[in-house]
Amino acid sequence: MSAMTDDAARDVRVGLPLAIGAAFAFGMSGGWARGLIDAGWTPGAAVTARIWVAALVLLIPTILSLRGKWGLLRKNAGLIAAYGLLAVTATQLFYFQAVAVMDVGIALLIEYTAPVAVVLWLWIRRGERPSRRSIVGAVIAFAGLVLMLDILTGASVNGAGILWALGAMVGAATYFVLSAKADTGLPPLALAGSGLLLGALGLTVAGAVGIVPIAWTTDDITYRFGTVPWFVPVLAIGVLATAVAYFLGIASTRMLGSRLASFVALAEVVAALLFGWLLLGQVPGPMQMLGGALVLAGVVVVKLGEPVPAPSIEVEFVEPLPEPGRM
Repeated sequence: MSAMTDDAARDVRVGLPLAIGAAFAFGMSGGWARGLIDAGWTPGAAVTARIWVAALVLLIPTILSLRGKWGLLRKNAGLIAAYGLLAVTATQLFYFQAVAVMDVGIALLIEYTAPVAVVLWLWIRRGERPSRRSIVGAVIAFAGLVLMLDILTGASVNGAGILWALGAMVGAATYFVLSAKADTGLPPLALAGSGLLLGALGLTVAGAVGIVPIAWTTDDITYRFGTVPWFVPVLAIGVLATAVAYFLGIASTRMLGSRLASFVALAEVVAALLFGWLLLGQVPGPMQMLGGALVLAGVVVVKLGEPVPAPSIEVEFVEPLPEPGRM
């Protein structure tokens, strides 16, 4: 028993820093992407570059994680398609569309109301009535959303940005629903890597036929601290904010379990606000900060209202990003 306790404590000591690192890595993507977009990149081009870089970085680890079991890809083709095209690609594309016209932190906070959307989906679709705690959390999150968008004061808000952020929220909710599926035998890293590769191919085709506008420039990119070559933010969002973030997220979730890891992932919002300030000079107003705090508090209460999953040997990776975050 003592050995098991020591192992669990060691997992937390190692897993917690990894989870925080994953959250901060995911959180930096919006700030770097906004610089590209302001310089003339379309959100579609920024997302395509991000996903291609991440897919190539994770290609070898993905192949190794399969251990020659290629049949798992065929068996889970539908899951991989939904994950790659909806939970990953659509979420990131909508998020980058949102940060193009609104503050990074606010866009991510709207996306982070995804757990509330999942509760409503399960209630409407499957008749799974939410717990009282989940209902209270949803109300708190909605109140925070109203304050965060300054609706009560009649402030001008970018309607298109809100719609894009809500689209990202739906994509993130799709991720959570897919992550709740029973164990399919597909390693989490293989799911992430194959999903990213499929998403990159899908975006490339969509750009080639004109469905997703793709335009970019090789001009230097300007941030609050100065200018950098265009490939610096591309590598930052592709390698650090996606490939490394997924790797750290998967490793930490295996140590902490999906429930604790999903709470730690909320640090991504703090990271997004921090990088929004460091890279772009974006600082939310007092009312938006209060609303953001209520949104996070509401999401925590919703998560506390979820049933505790039964212990299992295999633990699935849950991110919000990304981004999910998990984005």
